Amino acid sequence: MSLIRQIWLLLLGVVLLSLVGSAAVSAGSIRYVLQTQLQLKNSDNALSLALAMSQQRGDEQLMELLIAAQFDSGYYESLQWRKADGKVGFERHAAPTPSIAPRWFVALTPITVQPGVAQVSNGWKAVGAIEVSSQSAYVHDELWRSTMRTAGLLAVVGLVAGVLALLVMRRIRKPLDNAVEQAKSLVEGSFMMIEESHVPELQRLTRAMNTMVARMKGMFEAQAAQLEALRVQAHCDPLTGLSHRKHFLAQFESALEREDGPAEAGLVLLRLRDLQGLNLRLGRPTADRTLMAVANAVKAYPERVQGCVAGRLNGADFALWLPAPEVAIETARSLAEALRVSLPAFGPHIHVSFGAVEMSRSRPSGAWFGEADAALARAEALGPFAVEMAPPATPDVPLQGERVWRQQITDAIKERRTRLVQYPVIDRGNHVQHLECPLQMQLDSHGDFEPAMRWLPLAVRSRLTADVDTHAVALALEAISRDGQQRCVNISPMSLLDTGFTARLRDLVFQSPQAARKLGMEVAEIAAINSFDLLYEMGRQLRPLGVLIGIEHAGAGLSQVERLYQAGLDYVKLDASVVQGVAGDAARAAFVRGMVIMLRSLALKVYAEGVTDPMDVQALWDCEVDGVTGPWASAQIGSASGKTAR
Repeated sequence: MSLIRQIWLLLLGVVLLSLVGSAAVSAGSIRYVLQTQLQLKNSDNALSLALAMSQQRGDEQLMELLIAAQFDSGYYESLQWRKADGKVGFERHAAPTPSIAPRWFVALTPITVQPGVAQVSNGWKAVGAIEVSSQSAYVHDELWRSTMRTAGLLAVVGLVAGVLALLVMRRIRKPLDNAVEQAKSLVEGSFMMIEESHVPELQRLTRAMNTMVARMKGMFEAQAAQLEALRVQAHCDPLTGLSHRKHFLAQFESALEREDGPAEAGLVLLRLRDLQGLNLRLGRPTADRTLMAVANAVKAYPERVQGCVAGRLNGADFALWLPAPEVAIETARSLAEALRVSLPAFGPHIHVSFGAVEMSRSRPSGAWFGEADAALARAEALGPFAVEMAPPATPDVPLQGERVWRQQITDAIKERRTRLVQYPVIDRGNHVQHLECPLQMQLDSHGDFEPAMRWLPLAVRSRLTADVDTHAVALALEAISRDGQQRCVNISPMSLLDTGFTARLRDLVFQSPQAARKLGMEVAEIAAINSFDLLYEMGRQLRPLGVLIGIEHAGAGLSQVERLYQAGLDYVKLDASVVQGVAGDAARAAFVRGMVIMLRSLALKVYAEGVTDPMDVQALWDCEVDGVTGPWASAQIGSASGKTAR
């Protein structure tokens, strides 16, 4: 069979499969939406009817009249009221309404909806539950009509596409195009397999390409799977999947010590009351399911909010770190309300208490947990699902308007009331690899130099991060020109969103080409995930000029290895929460070692942040990291400088 005929047949098959698949996907999507709407209708109607019945003060006749009236006025298949003892108090049923859709279509697209259930009460006394099931025939009717419209439109589109394809088929060589696309995807860090050609001239090429891609994909998938398993083993509670106590505390300490992030933040502690009693009354499996329900409610916040951290501190205690001001009490109340609704399903007398605190990140971790524990103790004394907030501390940052903050930051940059502090990154031989140089500002002309945690949130709010980071890069280039020491500066994720930021950096680098070869720029891991294209563009423009690009605060997000490969980074710094305690934890050490192996395979250097313990340092050298930074590294360099001076 000729190449052109093969391509024609292949194109025809692809078009048909695309049409059929698109119609099927569209029908499935519409079915899911309609099914969800029907489920919500059942739930809403059940809640509405239960509320009306609860207002009848237990009068069964009035409640039966309400059910009958609701049934007659709606499009229901059944309404059933079960009393508190489980017996049916009243029910109404109707035969399913016939659908206009063909039977085969109805059979292929079943609508499975659970009845809406709501509790009926008389004051504090439960008097039963109401179950509501709506007719589903109209869902199939609408689904059939939508599918027919979609199929007709897709058929027209397919016909037009087929005509256009016939006009250009003579000039297409599909196997060669596939091979080219496969090569491009490999360069971009993805692994695409292509169908092996039956054309003798191309068969060996496609077979060799597929073999190479399969081997590379298998290698990275195996490493990524192993690394993820090690991460879960080292950092997560085996029951809930949340960070265990040790890892949560490490993440918490790391969050307090970082330069970025808001000056004020929140911590919520919640405790499942009488866990031992629950185990005895309900059994271990039910108690575990209850813990999972609490964990899932807490876990929803880190999944939606960047920088939020959740953990299980012990059997019954959970913690939630909120990197934002003035949200702790609202979060605690939302959690309390959600658990108040969901926990009774596991059994009676299941209660949770909540303690919340908001403080400056400059306060030590002991103060955070002390205040939160005190609030939690007060909540336990108040009763089930109580929420207590620790009294507010005196703010470290004076209250003033955004315009004033903006002017202070702008003036500090313009008048050069700024400085770069220096923290060494050293290798095994105590040689300085480079200096980390966070920026400090003197907001008040007669005040102290402030770390970034005090003014960075204000710069973000005022959209000044690009100006601040450009100024920091300029200071670093000046310092490198003076002493020739390699330096790295932090780049805010918000600066990457500024369309002219990379161009401004490029202009600065062009003005100091020699110093630029010893300049590094690093962004937080979250920026590499959420703004990958912008990070890639910055690296594409600056790395050819000698600038190093790195990732800091790296942890679980490094599982996206393919994207890191595509980014063309130079180094990665593992977050303190990942490396602290590595000496006494074999699982954590194995995870770090796996990270190093994977990143080394991408030709990246690997450094460890926030190291304080000499035992951890030795364990990190055993894991083959390229360097460490933190209090221990600063002390080593300070000690060496003192000896030299003597």
